[in-house]
Amino acid sequence: MIHNKLPKIWYGGDYNPEQWDDETMTEDLRMFKLADIDVATVNVFSWARIQPSEEHYDFEELDKIIDRLHGDHISVCLATSTGAHPAWMAKRYPDVTRVDYEGRKRKFGGRHNSCPSSPAYRKYSKLIAGKLAERYKDHPALVAWHISNEYGGYCYCDNCSDAFQAWLQKRYGTIEKLNKAWYTSFWGHTFYDWDEIVPPNALSEEWGGNRTNFQSISLDYRRFQSDALLECYLIEYDEVRKHSPNIQITTNLMGTYPELDYFKWAKHMDVISWDNYPSIDTPVSYTAMTHALMRGLKSGQPFMLMEQTPSQQNWQAYNALKRPGVMRLWSYQAVAHGADTVMFFQLRRSIGACEKYHGAVIEHVGHEHTRVFRECAELGHELTALSDKLLDSRIDSKAAIVFDWENRWAVELSSGPSVALKYVDEVHKYYDALFELNIQTDMISVEEQLDQYDLVIAPVMYMIKPGFAEKIEAFVARGGTFITTFFSGIVNENDLVTTGGYPGKLRKVLGIWAEEIDSLLPGQQNQMVMKKVDGALSGTYTCSLLCDLIHTEGAEVIAEYGSDFYKGMPAATVNKFGEGEAWYIATSPDQHFLQALLANICKDKGIKPLLAAPSGVEVTRRSKDGKSYTFILNHNAEAAEVQLGARPRPDLLSGEPVSGLYSLAAKGVMIIEE
Repeated sequence: MIHNKLPKIWYGGDYNPEQWDDETMTEDLRMFKLADIDVATVNVFSWARIQPSEEHYDFEELDKIIDRLHGDHISVCLATSTGAHPAWMAKRYPDVTRVDYEGRKRKFGGRHNSCPSSPAYRKYSKLIAGKLAERYKDHPALVAWHISNEYGGYCYCDNCSDAFQAWLQKRYGTIEKLNKAWYTSFWGHTFYDWDEIVPPNALSEEWGGNRTNFQSISLDYRRFQSDALLECYLIEYDEVRKHSPNIQITTNLMGTYPELDYFKWAKHMDVISWDNYPSIDTPVSYTAMTHALMRGLKSGQPFMLMEQTPSQQNWQAYNALKRPGVMRLWSYQAVAHGADTVMFFQLRRSIGACEKYHGAVIEHVGHEHTRVFRECAELGHELTALSDKLLDSRIDSKAAIVFDWENRWAVELSSGPSVALKYVDEVHKYYDALFELNIQTDMISVEEQLDQYDLVIAPVMYMIKPGFAEKIEAFVARGGTFITTFFSGIVNENDLVTTGGYPGKLRKVLGIWAEEIDSLLPGQQNQMVMKKVDGALSGTYTCSLLCDLIHTEGAEVIAEYGSDFYKGMPAATVNKFGEGEAWYIATSPDQHFLQALLANICKDKGIKPLLAAPSGVEVTRRSKDGKSYTFILNHNAEAAEVQLGARPRPDLLSGEPVSGLYSLAAKGVMIIEE
């Protein structure tokens, strides 16, 4: 439970009453009651109003806002407001603004515009966080702290250059060790002093975002920038915690956002929160995977859905409305995957600047007689009726997929073998196959313990960090099933190739070695020809993107390539290792192959679908205190029939017992108490 003052699934979102007059806020509070909204995130971008000058702070308006919310029984998630610095700060302390990827010094404007290495930014963000915490630590409305907002963006200024050099000294100790780790004998890059090292951007090593001459340098700069922003978060976190020891502290993450290592960040967050903004054509399984990833950041702990839109975004290329029922459906999808809050950006639409066309609970018309408000109010009533039944319940999965941000950086910085290789896309292919089978799946870090899992999948595990190969060997030896893919086991944590044959340190457990990697052109395909019929696996499948040319050294060949000069070479293998087995999928197969393969493996391991359901019907299960809650979500545009079994069980949303063959309405949701 995030806070015992609000023992239910929180319902609310970002609220900016400083943009409105008192009469408007009075009307908002009236409508919040109609919708059962019970929590508001305030002060997200109010730094300039609270601190109009270097020496002066003014909390009068914020006092009034928080007091009025409390008076109407609305709890407060209080932000520190440091996501955008005041104009006076940029004017007086030019080091506060960033230098961009092209080497241009930014001026005041936008948001997320502060250099993470700026002494001035760090000083004043600490001060404002401390003053807020000291002032509001005992306010009865306070239920959570929200540090800054959606951290992200890199800087390449002189302060960051100096800080990067200091970060490298701490990481490597000596310049000689750095030269070895970075392989600087290539292209005459040997460094003799730390101050010779400059940030890798368009002025030095990089071009086009992820194209670089020196992967090791660029990889470390991503690590450094993630750490530098994390330090900024921790400066505020520590200051808030000093004054407010018992209130949970978070900052809102952004799912598969590429620039920050969220597994590292999660160690310093009391509760994970994140902002979910799929487009209308985002695969449902991708959103489910991202929820699972956010849940996995703290080993299955429930998370906060901090932001979603009730209707539409404003920043995508095509900002379609959420169709009737979709907001409710996607809200319950978050809860089904571990969310203990359902919150929106925003509660009332702003009337100016770039977010005036971003959806809100209260639209520009300003009253409750809208489709969006009616849907939000109905959801609010349902969440109130659910009370605390679902709070802190967990998801028990026997299958897991490994996700690693540093590995992602290394894969996408690699100069070859294919510009089309996208780490997240390959991970999603495996998650999607399990999703279609209704196999509940966790997303985990390379540091996670594996004892609770029967199946662990690590797609495109290009970078093998110290201890990971040994962990996998132990997992398989005691009976686990491990699957990895092409372009795995190639490099160490410094992006240096492990010689002796791919897949490097995974070679022993996989029982294969690879000598070449063929890159297929867009639209080009090969075939995976099954060596034998095995359950759902039979015949021939297509594959694309990359093809590893491998040789077995103990592994059994399951499928062979069907064409090109490597026709007949292994395309998929399995190796018995101890009590378990390790699979190597040497190419990027079609989804028919993956679903058949994973159906076979899950059947052999006794990993059963939660429910037999048609395509487009998602099933998850949360459990606590000896009870289970099965979520059934129909993402289809038409009703779907689901077999619920003979024994009647209550549906928490309708209040009715359900059993047998049940017709679930289009975009419909059920939560069955077991």
